[in-house]
Amino acid sequence: MEYTRLGSSGLYVSRLALGTIPFGTGGGMEQIDGVDGKDAERQLDTALEHGVNFLDTANIYSGGDAERVLGEVLGKRRDRFVLTSKARTATGDGPNDSGAGRYHLTRAVEESLSRLKTDHLDLLYLHQWDGQTPIIETIATANELIRAGKIRYWGVSNYNGWQLAKTVYEAQLAGLEGPISHQTYYTPEAREVEYEIIPAARDLGLATFGWSPLGEGLLSGRVRRGQQTPPDTRQGTDWPEPHVVDQERAFDLIDLFDEIAQGLGWSIPQVVISWILTRPGVNGTVIAARRHEHLVEDLEAAELTLPDDARDRITAASQLPAYYPVWHRLLNGQDRPEPAEAEFYAEHQRALDADGS
Repeated sequence: MEYTRLGSSGLYVSRLALGTIPFGTGGGMEQIDGVDGKDAERQLDTALEHGVNFLDTANIYSGGDAERVLGEVLGKRRDRFVLTSKARTATGDGPNDSGAGRYHLTRAVEESLSRLKTDHLDLLYLHQWDGQTPIIETIATANELIRAGKIRYWGVSNYNGWQLAKTVYEAQLAGLEGPISHQTYYTPEAREVEYEIIPAARDLGLATFGWSPLGEGLLSGRVRRGQQTPPDTRQGTDWPEPHVVDQERAFDLIDLFDEIAQGLGWSIPQVVISWILTRPGVNGTVIAARRHEHLVEDLEAAELTLPDDARDRITAASQLPAYYPVWHRLLNGQDRPEPAEAEFYAEHQRALDADGS
Protein backbone atom coordinates (compact mmCIF):
# COMPACT_ATOMS: atom_id res chain seq x y z
CA MET A 1 0.00 0.00 0.00
CA GLU A 2 1.26 3.46 -0.90
CA TYR A 3 0.70 6.43 1.39
CA THR A 4 0.02 10.03 0.44
CA ARG A 5 0.21 13.35 2.25
CA LEU A 6 -3.03 15.28 2.62
CA GLY A 7 -2.43 18.71 1.13
CA SER A 8 0.15 20.80 2.94
CA SER A 9 -0.47 19.06 6.26
CA GLY A 10 1.83 16.54 7.91
CA LEU A 11 -0.83 13.82 7.76
CA TYR A 12 -0.15 10.68 5.72
CA VAL A 13 -2.88 8.24 4.74
CA SER A 14 -3.20 5.12 2.61
CA ARG A 15 -4.24 5.68 -1.00
CA LEU A 16 -7.25 3.47 -0.40
CA ALA A 17 -9.61 4.47 2.40
CA LEU A 18 -12.09 2.04 3.90
CA GLY A 19 -15.59 3.43 3.52
CA THR A 20 -18.29 2.46 6.00
CA ILE A 21 -21.45 3.37 4.14
CA PRO A 22 -22.50 -0.34 4.26
CA PHE A 23 -22.18 -0.38 8.08
CA GLY A 24 -25.26 -0.37 10.29
CA THR A 25 -28.93 -0.45 9.33
CA GLY A 26 -31.73 2.00 8.69
CA GLY A 27 -31.89 5.68 7.90
CA GLY A 28 -33.17 5.10 4.37
CA MET A 29 -30.07 3.17 3.30
CA GLU A 30 -31.50 -0.30 3.66
CA GLN A 31 -30.61 -1.14 0.03
CA ILE A 32 -26.89 -0.83 0.73
CA ASP A 33 -26.28 -1.40 4.45
CA GLY A 34 -26.29 -4.38 6.79
CA VAL A 35 -22.61 -4.85 7.78
CA ASP A 36 -22.53 -5.28 11.54
CA GLY A 37 -20.73 -6.90 14.44
CA LYS A 38 -18.14 -9.50 13.45
CA ASP A 39 -18.46 -8.64 9.75
CA ALA A 40 -17.57 -5.01 10.44
CA GLU A 41 -14.72 -6.06 12.71
CA ARG A 42 -13.41 -8.37 10.00
CA GLN A 43 -13.42 -5.52 7.51
CA LEU A 44 -11.26 -3.40 9.81
CA ASP A 45 -8.81 -6.25 10.37
CA THR A 46 -8.61 -6.98 6.63
CA ALA A 47 -8.03 -3.32 5.86
CA LEU A 48 -5.19 -3.15 8.38
CA GLU A 49 -3.64 -6.31 6.92
CA HIS A 50 -3.55 -4.58 3.52
CA GLY A 51 -1.94 -1.43 4.91
CA VAL A 52 -5.05 0.76 5.08
CA ASN A 53 -4.89 3.42 7.81
CA PHE A 54 -7.70 5.68 6.55
CA LEU A 55 -11.32 5.22 7.70
CA ASP A 56 -14.22 7.10 6.15
CA THR A 57 -17.70 7.47 7.61
CA ALA A 58 -20.43 10.11 7.88
CA ASN A 59 -23.11 11.07 10.35
CA ILE A 60 -25.89 10.40 7.84
CA TYR A 61 -24.88 6.84 6.92
CA SER A 62 -27.78 4.67 8.08
CA GLY A 63 -29.01 7.60 10.13
CA GLY A 64 -25.88 7.53 12.31
CA ASP A 65 -25.92 3.76 12.80
CA ALA A 66 -22.79 3.32 10.66
CA GLU A 67 -20.88 5.45 13.17
CA ARG A 68 -22.36 3.46 16.05
CA VAL A 69 -21.25 0.14 14.54
CA LEU A 70 -17.81 1.52 13.74
CA GLY A 71 -17.44 2.84 17.28
CA GLU A 72 -18.29 -0.56 18.71
CA VAL A 73 -15.66 -2.42 16.68
CA LEU A 74 -12.84 0.12 16.64
CA GLY A 75 -11.68 -0.55 20.20
CA LYS A 76 -7.89 -0.72 20.46
CA ARG A 77 -7.62 -0.23 16.68
CA ARG A 78 -8.61 3.44 17.05
CA ASP A 79 -5.08 4.80 17.05
CA ARG A 80 -4.09 2.69 14.05
CA PHE A 81 -6.51 4.61 11.83
CA VAL A 82 -6.89 8.16 10.63
CA LEU A 83 -10.60 8.51 11.40
CA THR A 84 -12.80 10.81 9.36
CA SER A 85 -16.47 11.66 9.45
CA LYS A 86 -18.71 14.20 7.76
CA ALA A 87 -21.31 16.75 8.78
CA ARG A 88 -23.52 19.38 7.09
CA THR A 89 -26.30 17.24 5.58
CA ALA A 90 -29.69 17.23 7.32
CA THR A 91 -30.04 14.97 10.36
CA GLY A 92 -33.60 16.02 11.19
CA ASP A 93 -36.51 18.22 10.18
CA GLY A 94 -35.69 21.27 12.29
CA PRO A 95 -34.43 24.55 10.82
CA ASN A 96 -31.01 24.04 12.42
CA ASP A 97 -30.72 20.32 11.70
CA SER A 98 -28.54 20.90 8.64
CA GLY A 99 -25.96 23.30 7.32
CA ALA A 100 -22.38 24.35 7.94
CA GLY A 101 -23.11 26.92 10.64
CA ARG A 102 -21.65 26.88 14.13
CA TYR A 103 -24.80 25.56 15.82
CA HIS A 104 -25.30 22.53 13.59
CA LEU A 105 -21.65 21.62 12.99
CA THR A 106 -20.70 21.73 16.68
CA ARG A 107 -23.64 19.59 17.71
CA ALA A 108 -23.13 17.17 14.80
CA VAL A 109 -19.46 16.61 15.70
CA GLU A 110 -20.29 16.01 19.37
CA GLU A 111 -22.94 13.46 18.40
CA SER A 112 -20.53 11.71 16.02
CA LEU A 113 -17.86 11.49 18.72
CA SER A 114 -20.38 9.91 21.06
CA ARG A 115 -21.42 7.27 18.52
CA LEU A 116 -17.81 6.57 17.53
CA LYS A 117 -16.69 6.27 21.17
CA THR A 118 -13.72 8.57 20.63
CA ASP A 119 -12.72 12.01 21.83
CA HIS A 120 -11.68 13.38 18.44
CA LEU A 121 -11.91 13.03 14.67
CA ASP A 122 -8.65 13.15 12.78
CA LEU A 123 -10.40 14.76 9.82
CA LEU A 124 -13.87 16.33 9.54
CA TYR A 125 -15.32 16.74 6.06
CA LEU A 126 -18.07 19.23 5.30
CA HIS A 127 -20.36 16.98 3.29
CA GLN A 128 -21.82 19.69 1.01
CA TRP A 129 -21.54 23.40 0.34
CA ASP A 130 -23.89 25.56 2.44
CA GLY A 131 -25.15 28.44 0.33
CA GLN A 132 -26.81 30.21 3.25
CA THR A 133 -24.18 30.25 6.00
CA PRO A 134 -21.34 32.78 5.57
CA ILE A 135 -18.23 30.79 4.74
CA ILE A 136 -16.21 32.60 7.42
CA GLU A 137 -18.57 31.19 10.06
CA THR A 138 -17.92 27.68 8.78
CA ILE A 139 -14.15 28.25 8.73
CA ALA A 140 -14.19 29.76 12.22
CA THR A 141 -16.25 26.84 13.54
CA ALA A 142 -13.80 24.30 12.11
CA ASN A 143 -10.96 26.18 13.80
CA GLU A 144 -12.86 26.27 17.11
CA LEU A 145 -13.31 22.51 16.89
CA ILE A 146 -9.57 22.12 16.26
CA ARG A 147 -8.70 24.28 19.29
CA ALA A 148 -11.17 22.31 21.42
CA GLY A 149 -9.39 19.07 20.42
CA LYS A 150 -12.52 17.62 18.83
CA ILE A 151 -10.99 17.47 15.34
CA ARG A 152 -7.40 17.59 14.10
CA TYR A 153 -7.96 18.76 10.50
CA TRP A 154 -10.89 19.58 8.25
CA GLY A 155 -11.80 19.23 4.61
CA VAL A 156 -14.71 19.55 2.23
CA SER A 157 -16.69 17.31 -0.07
CA ASN A 158 -18.72 17.78 -3.26
CA TYR A 159 -17.61 21.40 -3.76
CA ASN A 160 -17.33 23.28 -7.04
CA GLY A 161 -13.95 24.68 -8.01
CA TRP A 162 -14.94 28.25 -7.12
CA GLN A 163 -16.23 27.05 -3.74
CA LEU A 164 -12.86 25.42 -3.02
CA ALA A 165 -11.08 28.65 -3.93
CA LYS A 166 -13.41 30.82 -1.85
CA THR A 167 -12.99 28.57 1.18
CA VAL A 168 -9.20 28.45 0.99
CA TYR A 169 -8.70 32.15 0.40
CA GLU A 170 -11.24 33.28 3.01
CA ALA A 171 -9.37 31.13 5.54
CA GLN A 172 -6.05 32.65 4.53
CA LEU A 173 -7.42 36.19 4.74
CA ALA A 174 -8.71 35.49 8.24
CA GLY A 175 -5.45 33.88 9.34
CA LEU A 176 -7.26 30.61 10.09
CA GLU A 177 -6.64 26.94 9.31
CA GLY A 178 -8.10 26.04 5.92
CA PRO A 179 -9.15 22.67 4.51
CA ILE A 180 -6.42 20.16 3.67
CA SER A 181 -8.40 17.75 1.51
CA HIS A 182 -11.56 17.37 -0.53
CA GLN A 183 -13.66 14.41 -1.56
CA THR A 184 -15.30 14.23 -4.96
CA TYR A 185 -17.18 11.73 -7.07
CA TYR A 186 -14.77 10.35 -9.67
CA THR A 187 -14.88 7.31 -11.94
CA PRO A 188 -13.80 6.66 -15.55
CA GLU A 189 -17.49 7.00 -16.45
CA ALA A 190 -17.78 10.35 -14.63
CA ARG A 191 -14.77 12.59 -15.25
CA GLU A 192 -16.43 16.01 -14.99
CA VAL A 193 -14.25 16.98 -12.03
CA GLU A 194 -11.28 17.19 -14.40
CA TYR A 195 -12.63 20.39 -15.97
CA GLU A 196 -12.31 22.61 -12.87
CA ILE A 197 -12.42 20.82 -9.54
CA ILE A 198 -9.23 18.73 -9.55
CA PRO A 199 -7.15 21.52 -11.15
CA ALA A 200 -8.47 23.94 -8.52
CA ALA A 201 -7.55 21.55 -5.72
CA ARG A 202 -4.06 21.03 -7.15
CA ASP A 203 -3.45 24.77 -7.45
CA LEU A 204 -4.81 25.45 -3.96
CA GLY A 205 -2.77 22.68 -2.35
CA LEU A 206 -5.66 20.40 -1.36
CA ALA A 207 -5.48 16.63 -1.58
CA THR A 208 -8.09 14.94 -3.79
CA PHE A 209 -9.80 11.74 -2.67
CA GLY A 210 -12.47 10.19 -4.84
CA TRP A 211 -15.55 8.51 -3.49
CA SER A 212 -17.42 5.52 -4.91
CA PRO A 213 -14.83 4.57 -7.56
CA LEU A 214 -17.19 1.88 -8.87
CA GLY A 215 -19.95 4.41 -9.48
CA GLU A 216 -22.25 3.23 -6.68
CA GLY A 217 -22.05 -0.28 -8.11
CA LEU A 218 -22.49 0.74 -11.75
CA LEU A 219 -18.94 -0.42 -12.55
CA SER A 220 -18.91 -3.47 -10.28
CA GLY A 221 -19.17 -5.87 -13.22
CA ARG A 222 -22.70 -6.90 -12.30
CA VAL A 223 -24.42 -4.23 -14.40
CA ARG A 224 -24.32 -5.28 -18.05
CA ARG A 225 -26.07 -4.36 -21.27
CA GLY A 226 -29.17 -6.47 -21.92
CA GLN A 227 -28.98 -8.28 -18.58
CA GLN A 228 -31.11 -8.01 -15.47
CA THR A 229 -29.08 -6.41 -12.69
CA PRO A 230 -29.09 -8.72 -9.64
CA PRO A 231 -31.51 -7.51 -6.93
CA ASP A 232 -28.89 -7.99 -4.20
CA THR A 233 -26.79 -5.14 -5.64
CA ARG A 234 -27.17 -1.40 -5.14
CA GLN A 235 -28.01 -0.84 -8.80
CA GLY A 236 -30.51 -3.70 -8.64
CA THR A 237 -32.66 -1.67 -6.25
CA ASP A 238 -34.22 1.76 -6.67
CA TRP A 239 -31.04 3.48 -5.45
CA PRO A 240 -31.05 6.91 -7.19
CA GLU A 241 -27.33 7.38 -7.82
CA PRO A 242 -25.23 7.87 -9.87
CA HIS A 243 -26.54 10.32 -12.43
CA VAL A 244 -25.65 8.73 -15.78
CA VAL A 245 -26.02 11.05 -18.75
CA ASP A 246 -25.41 8.44 -21.45
CA GLN A 247 -26.27 4.86 -20.48
CA GLU A 248 -25.02 3.40 -23.77
CA ARG A 249 -21.63 5.05 -23.26
CA ALA A 250 -21.54 3.55 -19.76
CA PHE A 251 -22.27 0.08 -21.18
CA ASP A 252 -19.53 0.54 -23.80
CA LEU A 253 -17.05 1.40 -21.08
CA ILE A 254 -18.09 -1.58 -18.97
CA ASP A 255 -17.52 -3.81 -22.01
CA LEU A 256 -14.03 -2.33 -22.37
CA PHE A 257 -13.24 -2.85 -18.69
CA ASP A 258 -14.39 -6.46 -19.02
CA GLU A 259 -12.16 -7.03 -22.05
CA ILE A 260 -9.14 -5.56 -20.28
CA ALA A 261 -9.89 -7.45 -17.06
CA GLN A 262 -10.14 -10.78 -18.85
CA GLY A 263 -6.86 -10.14 -20.65
CA LEU A 264 -5.08 -9.38 -17.37
CA GLY A 265 -6.79 -11.98 -15.23
CA TRP A 266 -8.20 -9.22 -13.03
CA SER A 267 -11.72 -8.21 -12.06
CA ILE A 268 -13.54 -5.20 -13.50
CA PRO A 269 -13.36 -3.35 -10.13
CA GLN A 270 -9.60 -3.87 -10.03
CA VAL A 271 -9.22 -2.38 -13.51
CA VAL A 272 -11.33 0.65 -12.57
CA ILE A 273 -9.63 1.32 -9.23
CA SER A 274 -6.16 0.86 -10.74
CA TRP A 275 -6.99 3.40 -13.46
CA ILE A 276 -8.21 5.93 -10.89
CA LEU A 277 -5.01 5.60 -8.85
CA THR A 278 -2.97 6.61 -11.94
CA ARG A 279 -4.89 9.82 -12.55
CA PRO A 280 -3.29 13.29 -12.32
CA GLY A 281 -3.90 15.02 -9.01
CA VAL A 282 -5.69 12.07 -7.42
CA ASN A 283 -4.29 11.11 -4.03
CA GLY A 284 -6.59 8.15 -3.49
CA THR A 285 -10.13 6.86 -3.36
CA VAL A 286 -12.63 5.44 -0.86
CA ILE A 287 -13.72 1.84 -1.30
CA ALA A 288 -16.63 0.13 0.44
CA ALA A 289 -18.18 -3.31 0.18
CA ARG A 290 -20.84 -5.38 1.89
CA ARG A 291 -19.24 -8.72 1.04
CA HIS A 292 -15.81 -9.56 2.37
CA GLU A 293 -14.56 -11.10 -0.88
CA HIS A 294 -15.40 -7.88 -2.73
CA LEU A 295 -13.49 -5.84 -0.16
CA VAL A 296 -10.40 -8.03 -0.57
CA GLU A 297 -10.68 -7.77 -4.36
CA ASP A 298 -10.79 -3.98 -4.16
CA LEU A 299 -7.92 -3.77 -1.69
CA GLU A 300 -5.73 -5.90 -3.93
CA ALA A 301 -6.16 -3.31 -6.68
CA ALA A 302 -3.68 -1.09 -4.81
CA GLU A 303 -0.98 -3.69 -5.43
CA LEU A 304 -1.68 -4.00 -9.16
CA THR A 305 -0.15 -1.89 -11.91
CA LEU A 306 -2.34 -1.24 -14.92
CA PRO A 307 -0.31 -1.61 -18.14
CA ASP A 308 0.19 1.63 -20.04
CA ASP A 309 -1.74 0.48 -23.09
CA ALA A 310 -4.74 -0.55 -20.97
CA ARG A 311 -4.63 2.74 -19.07
CA ASP A 312 -4.48 4.74 -22.29
CA ARG A 313 -7.37 2.79 -23.85
CA ILE A 314 -9.59 3.58 -20.87
CA THR A 315 -8.55 7.23 -20.86
CA ALA A 316 -9.25 7.66 -24.58
CA ALA A 317 -12.55 5.76 -24.51
CA SER A 318 -13.89 7.74 -21.54
CA GLN A 319 -12.61 11.16 -22.64
CA LEU A 320 -15.19 13.93 -22.21
CA PRO A 321 -15.70 16.75 -24.75
CA ALA A 322 -13.40 19.77 -24.78
CA TYR A 323 -16.06 22.23 -23.64
CA TYR A 324 -15.36 25.98 -23.58
CA PRO A 325 -12.97 27.37 -22.46
CA VAL A 326 -10.96 24.18 -22.95
CA TRP A 327 -11.16 24.13 -26.76
CA HIS A 328 -10.42 27.85 -26.97
CA ARG A 329 -7.44 27.59 -24.64
CA LEU A 330 -6.08 24.66 -26.64
CA LEU A 331 -6.14 26.87 -29.72
CA ASN A 332 -4.86 30.08 -28.19
CA GLY A 333 -3.45 29.64 -24.71
CA GLN A 334 -0.96 26.81 -24.65
CA ASP A 335 2.08 29.04 -24.94
CA ARG A 336 1.77 29.45 -21.15
CA PRO A 337 0.07 26.28 -19.88
CA GLU A 338 -1.23 25.95 -16.34
CA PRO A 339 0.58 23.12 -14.50
CA ALA A 340 -2.51 22.17 -12.47
CA GLU A 341 -4.43 21.20 -15.60
CA ALA A 342 -1.66 20.40 -18.11
CA GLU A 343 -2.20 16.62 -18.20
CA PHE A 344 -5.94 17.01 -18.69
CA TYR A 345 -5.44 19.47 -21.54
CA ALA A 346 -2.96 17.11 -23.18
CA GLU A 347 -5.61 14.37 -23.10
CA HIS A 348 -8.17 16.71 -24.67
CA GLN A 349 -5.65 17.62 -27.38
CA ARG A 350 -4.97 13.98 -28.18
CA ALA A 351 -8.70 13.36 -28.48
CA LEU A 352 -9.09 16.33 -30.83
CA ASP A 353 -6.13 15.22 -32.91
CA ALA A 354 -7.57 11.71 -33.18
CA ASP A 355 -10.85 13.20 -34.45
CA GLY A 356 -8.99 15.37 -36.97
CA SER A 357 -10.19 18.55 -35.27
